[in-house]
Amino acid sequence: QLQLVESGGGLVQGGGSLRLSCAASGRIRDYYVIGWFRQAPGKEREGVSCTSSSGNGTEYTDSVKGRFTISRDNSKNMVYLQMNSLKPEDTGVYYCAADWNPHGTTCTVFRRGRYGHWGQGTQVIVSS
Repeated sequence: QLQLVESGGGLVQGGGSLRLSCAASGRIRDYYVIGWFRQAPGKEREGVSCTSSSGNGTEYTDSVKGRFTISRDNSKNMVYLQMNSLKPEDTGVYYCAADWNPHGTTCTVFRRGRYGHWGQGTQVIVSS
């Protein structure tokens, strides 16, 4: 069973940056899509970004395009989410999740049900 652990959350002023990390307990290269999701208080969990198992494909939700960048270090089984120009509406608990998809070249964060492995989340608070 793949386990995921997020870190890097915190309190930051609007316009600032944070880098979230997702550590996987096993090999993710070539096997797992990794996605980042977030959940604001009182709202549904939404997809933010993902990286395909091959590492060639990424997807971002419109609200973070140009501000967030997803990357992966397969040698360390790590996936990162660099978040720049943060806004108060980016506040929420951020989760990483994995979808078994061997040798896939694409990914999507708009089919949350495909992700079978989830971390516990890390809190991000952006002050205005």
